[in-house]
Amino acid sequence: MKKWLSVIILAMLVFSLAACGQKDDKASEGKKETKKTTEVFKIGAIPDQNAADLEKGMTAVAKYLSEKTGMKVEFVPSVDYAALVTGFQRGEIHMAWFGGLTSVQARNLVPDADSFAQRPRDAEFHSVFITQPGSGINSLKDLKGKSFTFGSESSTSGHLMPRYFLSEAGINANSDFDGKPNFSGSHDTTYKLVESGAFKAGALNEAVWQVAVKEGKVDTNKVKVFYTTPAFYDYNWTMNSNVDEVFGKGSTKKVEDAILSITTDQKEITDFFQTDKFVETKNDNYQKIEKVAKELNIIK
Repeated sequence: MKKWLSVIILAMLVFSLAACGQKDDKASEGKKETKKTTEVFKIGAIPDQNAADLEKGMTAVAKYLSEKTGMKVEFVPSVDYAALVTGFQRGEIHMAWFGGLTSVQARNLVPDADSFAQRPRDAEFHSVFITQPGSGINSLKDLKGKSFTFGSESSTSGHLMPRYFLSEAGINANSDFDGKPNFSGSHDTTYKLVESGAFKAGALNEAVWQVAVKEGKVDTNKVKVFYTTPAFYDYNWTMNSNVDEVFGKGSTKKVEDAILSITTDQKEITDFFQTDKFVETKNDNYQKIEKVAKELNIIK
């Protein structure tokens, strides 16, 4: 009898331990699920203009995406273009507002990343070349022997395409200016440098220039546009390839649909981006950007 009692007690003990193990497993699974749902979806943008304006516009995007998707979304500023590309490569930035060149750089490092949306104007974007009235500069050829500033070295509209159109006009940016070309770091700094007379000419994003003129941020008595480039593809939203893995299946589409559903009802966003909507794009649209960047040895 004692023997049978011992067997029964042992069986009950084994059953109790197994039950506890199942509870622990379920608790562990619950923790994993909670971790996934509380992960922060981080968005970034190239720092191509005034930091306060960028923070305000991108924070509005983060707030909208949070409301639309139910995910926790946060804007993470980057100190420069390269830092944003690096953050994207590491998987720390899940979606970014890139220029054409930085999107190519990012997708070369994260091959399954997808440039999925842009503004309608980004299919036919332009750079503008500016100078001071009375400088004697009226064409690209007139830039020989003059001091010149680009924006960021990684900027499509502030460096890559302006350099390309300069070379098409027979101007070697490395040797034909008065000294080496300057890199201002951002479009708004470029027009300020030319306005002040620190440089005779410069090139920048057409959209930033138009806003500066509209809002009176630049003195058009001291600086003017003398050349506008032919059109090229530029800015876009690019999604990292790790989103579904981190946030769950279907998360990529959920965020993409939210971006493509933005209208003028989201005035703070559309005003910042100078658009009334975002439209679909695809990686292949930026092949010319990649080709030019390789020709100019900006990317390998």
